[in-house]
Amino acid sequence: MAFTSILRRSASSLAPLASRLARGNRSYHGALVNAINHVNHSYKSTLTPFVPTPRYYSSHSSDQSLLKVIDAEIKCAEETDDLDKAEEIPSGFPFQIEDTPGAQIVTLKRTYQGENIVVEVHMPDLVTGDEENDGDQDGDDEDGSANKSSLPLLVTVSKSDGPSLEFSCTAFADEIEIDSLAVKNPENSEDQIAYEGPDFHDLDENLQKAFHKYLEIRGIKPSTTNFLHEYMINKDTREYANWLQKLKQFVAA
Repeated sequence: MAFTSILRRSASSLAPLASRLARGNRSYHGALVNAINHVNHSYKSTLTPFVPTPRYYSSHSSDQSLLKVIDAEIKCAEETDDLDKAEEIPSGFPFQIEDTPGAQIVTLKRTYQGENIVVEVHMPDLVTGDEENDGDQDGDDEDGSANKSSLPLLVTVSKSDGPSLEFSCTAFADEIEIDSLAVKNPENSEDQIAYEGPDFHDLDENLQKAFHKYLEIRGIKPSTTNFLHEYMINKDTREYANWLQKLKQFVAA
């Protein structure tokens, strides 16, 4: 009963208010909107627009830092003993050396009994003493050739306009390995896939030895490749120094 009487009194007291709101709905609504607009306007006027400010990094200072590092590397390269070292061509060296500055390879040429022999000498694959020790501990390579410095060669022997023999070789300090042998025919079109024979190491052992002798007679032997190994090390040093200078010129421009 008490709760019911409270609800009745609340309803009776709210009825006049509801009646006034109903009669004055339009004027009340307009006043309310005006008040809200006024508050919004006052609030907005106190705010400072937020504009994100981008962060700029100076490319000039970055370039200067890079140039300092390049200069330091150039100084180290210039202090290398191999930079200006000129390898004296040994007597009896059978090839003419064509060494173009900036080129990755050196080309050797000679003629032998009507044959044209061209050798492309690539940059050596150098192995330090630490790497050799690591290889011995691992024991992954039976003959240890993978842990020795080597020199990649591509030897082409041709006769007039006919087919040519192409040997891919790897020269070590005391031996030369033939990795592959192919017969190249200039009459074959680019669309033809020529049969290049079996893997060289699958050939009969006597045939392998005969081809090693074949190359040795034509000048591909350890006395030649050992000189080329030192020659290419010096070339690599010179090319690196020249590359650094070109790099510096580009960054400084």
